[in-house]
Amino acid sequence: MDTKAGDPAAFAHFDLNRVPSPAFVVDEAAIRRNLSILADIGERAGIKVLGALKAFSMWSLGSVVAEYLDGVCASGLYEARLGREEYGGEVATYCAAYKAEDLPEILRLSDHVIFNSPGQIARFRPIIDAARAEGLQFDIGLRVNPLHAEGEVAKYDPCQPHSRLGFPIDQLRAEHLEGVCGLHFHSLCEQDFLPLERTWAAIGSRILPHIGNLKWLNFGGGHHITRTDYQRDALIAFLRDIREKTGLELYIEPGEAVALDAGILIGEVLDVIDNGMPVAITDISATCHMPDVIEAPYRPAMLHEAMNGPATRLGGPSCLAGDIIGDYRVPGGATPGRRIAFLDQAHYSMVKTNSFNGVPLPAIWLWNSETNELKEIRRFSYEDFKSRLS
Repeated sequence: MDTKAGDPAAFAHFDLNRVPSPAFVVDEAAIRRNLSILADIGERAGIKVLGALKAFSMWSLGSVVAEYLDGVCASGLYEARLGREEYGGEVATYCAAYKAEDLPEILRLSDHVIFNSPGQIARFRPIIDAARAEGLQFDIGLRVNPLHAEGEVAKYDPCQPHSRLGFPIDQLRAEHLEGVCGLHFHSLCEQDFLPLERTWAAIGSRILPHIGNLKWLNFGGGHHITRTDYQRDALIAFLRDIREKTGLELYIEPGEAVALDAGILIGEVLDVIDNGMPVAITDISATCHMPDVIEAPYRPAMLHEAMNGPATRLGGPSCLAGDIIGDYRVPGGATPGRRIAFLDQAHYSMVKTNSFNGVPLPAIWLWNSETNELKEIRRFSYEDFKSRLS
């Protein structure tokens, strides 16, 4: 998978020795720039924009997000609670399958509760009715699967064959929408406007017959709106047209776009050996700190990587043989003590970190490239590792 991000921006001038290693550093000014672009899209298109917590849930910036966006979207009980506690605006929750014991709390926390199938809605109707009898107000939504694949990597494509995500659009009938206020679909991953346009062309004729019974449509996430080459004017015209033709309220749920090119992961070379090529062990672990490097897979961009010279294979300190970040021309050469940084690591990397093998989690720092203010948000310890076990 090729990443289309990796602009160093202000990080080109950041001193990597200002923070301990390993550490995530997030630039608040870059976050605000991304958010202002998203807010502008929402205002000009006349739609609502929700930030996807699954991609970026640095809740110490919750009040900042609330200045720009209409709320957040959550993927279950814990994210819904985080959204309600730390972010302003609406909370829209979607989960592939809810547990009966979690649903009452999710209904209390959420403005929209989106189900993956009509069968779930029917089974949980008594819980939904009981919550409304208590005075709770929320909309019920249904996620549909467009059956139109646009993803570059099959395992990340919600429309892959036999996907578990969303009710197949070709099975949708009027009876499935009883008590349903809105439809949700999500089929993109780090993509520009044209795949969204093609997706709507594939499913619009199946949705339009039902709009008389709906209040809103949610176009999901995966929109790389804050990327410099994204066709924003085309997106705005597209959304305006659908809003005017349907009379429905429209939502989008960008996640990566909130934090695109807004954070780096700083590490340090610990040792270098020769095994047919230089091999460096770093305190950054692909499997623990950047799991998408292995899962996608992809090669994260390195800050100031040299254009020429011998490459060094970089890997983490864990015992996993596949804990390999990639081959890089390390600026200044890979020597013990050398600081390195990988670009565009604010989204997904931070939310996916784990402590396999007892590898320490990176600290989290907040920087403002406009004021140069730097502050530590969180430093993790042995107790954080131990408390997850028993």
